[in-house]
Amino acid sequence: MQKRLGIDIADALTIPTHGDLAMNAHSDAILALCASMPPARTAVVHPVKANVLEAVASASRANLIVPVLVGPREKIEAAAAAAAVDISQWEIVEAEHSHAAAAKAVALAVNQHVGVIMKGSLHTDELLAAILDPQSGLRTERRISHAYLMSLGSYPKPFIITDAAINILPDLAVKADIVQNAVDLWHVVFGQQTLPKVAVLAAVETVNPKMIATIDAAALCKMADRGQIIGALIDGPLAFDNAISVEAAREKGIISEVAGHADILLVPDIEAGNMLAKQLSFLGGADAAGIVLGARVPVILTSRADSELTRLLSCALALLLVQARKAGQIK
Repeated sequence: MQKRLGIDIADALTIPTHGDLAMNAHSDAILALCASMPPARTAVVHPVKANVLEAVASASRANLIVPVLVGPREKIEAAAAAAAVDISQWEIVEAEHSHAAAAKAVALAVNQHVGVIMKGSLHTDELLAAILDPQSGLRTERRISHAYLMSLGSYPKPFIITDAAINILPDLAVKADIVQNAVDLWHVVFGQQTLPKVAVLAAVETVNPKMIATIDAAALCKMADRGQIIGALIDGPLAFDNAISVEAAREKGIISEVAGHADILLVPDIEAGNMLAKQLSFLGGADAAGIVLGARVPVILTSRADSELTRLLSCALALLLVQARKAGQIK
């Protein structure tokens, strides 16, 4: 087992302490998992701004990616000059504009020239439209979804929030795919030895026919019982407090293996997920890594507001997924 900062990786990923030390240990352990892996060839789509190339250079120095820059050469070179980044050793695939760059990046992934796609200086909708095109070759039987792997000083272990970026108002079938995607990611990062605990969030802990989130939560639990969702323990509906607090669950009289110990938080819609993730990041100081799941390659959706650590951790998740797919651990 590799060690980093004197901490066993398996222990660091579940270290039961609070505060910045725990957060640093979690992040460091995830990066350490990638230390012996070859970097993933990564199509960076339309990287025509300096901040994008700075982030790409950082991930390259960390040996997480081998960049393949897809976009208009002149604009890429101008952005590199502005960022003082040497791109002479990186491949450039010429594309006239952002739409063309997205299409070419998808083609590179389909042809296995790259194993990861990273968003550059274009709108998320443009990139996802190319990936979601039925003719793209990147679709699977699963719905594509986004997951944030987060580490927070006030919670004793990393956890996943999903979906906070792609699916606006998912129905039951979509939620089932979102859960399975997140469960697969959890196993890639934390191993197959234990089952992640999935809390299906709603505003209340009881099933209310007037609140669709509670109906979906109950159905997802039964789907897990019947093997329609595998590899996890699922409970819901659970309000956020009793999903993450043993004391809150006890006060409500909730008897559950999941309540107070959640590893994965399934939100009812994109607004709830986006606000929850950003509140934890900007007010709670959480470390976060984001990744798009359900396609044939992982997709990194970068944001101008992301920290360098967030970008590196997102690249690390992508690399772990690439290696897991090569090893046949995931489809």
